[in-house]
Amino acid sequence: MSEENQVADNTPVFNIEKIYLKNASLEVPHAPEIFLTQEAPDVEMKIGVGGKQIEEGFYDVSITATVTATLEDKRVLFLAEVVQSGIFRMQNLPAEDIDPVINITCPNILFPYVREAITDLTVRAGFPPVYMAPINFEAMYQQQAAQSGNA
Repeated sequence: MSEENQVADNTPVFNIEKIYLKNASLEVPHAPEIFLTQEAPDVEMKIGVGGKQIEEGFYDVSITATVTATLEDKRVLFLAEVVQSGIFRMQNLPAEDIDPVINITCPNILFPYVREAITDLTVRAGFPPVYMAPINFEAMYQQQAAQSGNA
């Protein structure tokens, strides 16, 4: 009987405890004149992933998405930034699996919320929606691991 309980107690656990918007900001520094521009902007997107343990078995993971649209004359059309976070419960996972879960699995769960928030912010600001293409977080993680290994 105690062996069965011990096996059940060592079962790996991964749960989404809470998904929340930690920060959202939008700047339109040249409004309202910028709305008269017919020029297509250059849109740059940056994505960052981070996570930390907040309590035994609980991790806070965040994706930061920054979208900057600029015109040819270097004027900023808009700057949108979203930090989408989640609290994830991870217990009885091998130590070597925690980092990939924080940097691959959790961001895959959070990314649709980031994409929705960026699109919503830009539309509410009076611009056409910004659609973010899917991101391969596994490739991003492997690339960062290779870079830190070379450093």
